[in-house]
Amino acid sequence: MEGVWEEKGALNTQYAGLDGTVFQHRGKLFFLYAGYGNYPDYGSALFMTEMINPWTLGNENILLSKPEYDWEKRGGMAINEGPAILKRNGKIFVIYSASTTWTEDYCLGMLTASDLSDLMIPESWTKSSQPVFKKSVQNQAIAPGHNSFTQSPDGREDWIVYHAITETSGEKLDLTLRSTRAQKFGWNTDGTPNFGEPVSCTKEINVPSGEE
Repeated sequence: MEGVWEEKGALNTQYAGLDGTVFQHRGKLFFLYAGYGNYPDYGSALFMTEMINPWTLGNENILLSKPEYDWEKRGGMAINEGPAILKRNGKIFVIYSASTTWTEDYCLGMLTASDLSDLMIPESWTKSSQPVFKKSVQNQAIAPGHNSFTQSPDGREDWIVYHAITETSGEKLDLTLRSTRAQKFGWNTDGTPNFGEPVSCTKEINVPSGEE
């Protein structure tokens, strides 16, 4: 954090939005975010643009994903938000949150592209028709979403970090009860991530591999 810092101001997104994230691929920088607009059938969608430099976006904002399935439209609004990037096995995955954050059905969806494809072509991306991570009432893990990824200190394990709520609280969840959680995940034979189900906060799990 040493050196001279200069405030560059807000990024020039085509649409008002939130949950911006940056990733680098094949020497290029890309910016993803959840964009809002006057849409008749959804509240927010995922957009992506190539970056000119770390503080300036390109003019073309492509639509990566909009809410299409019933599980993306729970809680009174159709929502795609919170994109997070995962790169592995010759593929790029965008894991995103779907439905409203105050519904117990808040969950994670997934987009997949080959890392050799042109990422700015929407047809390069395939959308999973089912959630890849969703609530477990049995484990008292409600509305799991808005995730990020990290690895164990020795790089041998992949971990997902997300927030969830222990119990339901009526039609709308009390978001002040959200807690941050983390757990290890694995991979399917086709190279896609397997997040399993959210574990209970009362279950003891092993510390990340390589952690003292």
